[in-house]
Amino acid sequence: MTLAETAAPSVRSAPTDLGVLPSELDGGVASRAAIGLIVLATDQTMEHEFRALIRQPGVAFYESRVFNDNDINPDTLRAIGPRITPSVSLILPSIPLDVVAFGCTSATMTLGEDAVFAEIRRVRPNVACTTPVTAALAAFRALGAKKIGLLTPYAPLINANLVKYFSARGVNITAVATFDRQDDREAARITVASIEAAAERFAATSAVDAIFVSCTSLRVAEAVAGLEQRLCVPITSSNHAMAWHCLRLAVVDDVVPGAGRLFELTLV
Repeated sequence: MTLAETAAPSVRSAPTDLGVLPSELDGGVASRAAIGLIVLATDQTMEHEFRALIRQPGVAFYESRVFNDNDINPDTLRAIGPRITPSVSLILPSIPLDVVAFGCTSATMTLGEDAVFAEIRRVRPNVACTTPVTAALAAFRALGAKKIGLLTPYAPLINANLVKYFSARGVNITAVATFDRQDDREAARITVASIEAAAERFAATSAVDAIFVSCTSLRVAEAVAGLEQRLCVPITSSNHAMAWHCLRLAVVDDVVPGAGRLFELTLV
């Protein structure tokens, strides 16, 4: 074979055209429930924990990020408010959502739940809404918890405000502690072992009958079941409670094995 013959392109026949084939539509991956999540720009944990907790067939969640400052203080938290609506508008425009969840505990407390819901409903009228605070309140009712231990990474001032907020909603915070990590990037790196040790400190007192770990950056979901078995105290967190609340608001009442006591319960 000559060099010219080797270099010559091969002649190929045209592909067989099978035309337009029949297709059917189903409900998609969110055939039972579609959940929208508003996640802080600096959050490293929320989606990871939601993947572990929301794993029911036909249930899906879709995230949008909202800008926030690394430093957590009342001014930077208030600044998040007007950014919520544009973030919600990016989640599956024109496709119905069953629930929209705003993923910041301290910002919810600073802005107020109603203000957060109003921002969401500017683009999603009448949608069911939740926040970590809203979900925590629902979780306390479901658990029948009356004396709450509050663990956070926040500055003491934010902790004090959170205690006041819960107290105004009829929640008795009987013990409180903080890791005092005011940079959200550091809060996400607090070890699970640190959280477990703190939970043990709370459980060692007679002052609490449930523990709430506040902040969507803290990793709790993987430890809940083991801690509850060891400490005999129900435990939930911002992400843990909000994932449960999203499911229940979407009328998905499935028990989630290995997710702790809360995920065995329905809304009260």
